[in-house]
Amino acid sequence: MENRYSGHGVYRTEYHLVWIPKYRRRILNPGIRGYLRKLFPKIMRRMPGCEIMELNMQADHIHIIMVIPPKYGVSAVVGKLKQYTASKLREKFSWLEKVYWKESVVWSPGYFVSTVGLNEKQILAYVRWQRHQDSGQAKLELF
Repeated sequence: MENRYSGHGVYRTEYHLVWIPKYRRRILNPGIRGYLRKLFPKIMRRMPGCEIMELNMQADHIHIIMVIPPKYGVSAVVGKLKQYTASKLREKFSWLEKVYWKESVVWSPGYFVSTVGLNEKQILAYVRWQRHQDSGQAKLELF
């Protein structure tokens, strides 16, 4: 990943984001994952400068490495990603109403975020390694 340029600054702000479906339900089947891969670029167009560098979805969580320019708050970007995708998923996949029968939700309210920084290669390898794991319970060893 390289430095990015804005009107009056240079930045390198990459983030590792992870979030889960509400109650960690295993709803992210191949159909939903494919649909999400189509939705994410549409959301990125609404936030100029934001870019998804790596995306990995498991049945019960999502890993994204993305560039978020300093003009955006990380929580605002994650909020838009989760809000827009939840709305579209509930429209497209009516069976989600049965999974979350009393709630109008898809995602758990929280998320994990860390800066990529100097550990870029290790985090990229971890996200790619997750693709091959069944349980999704692996831990990242930073040191």
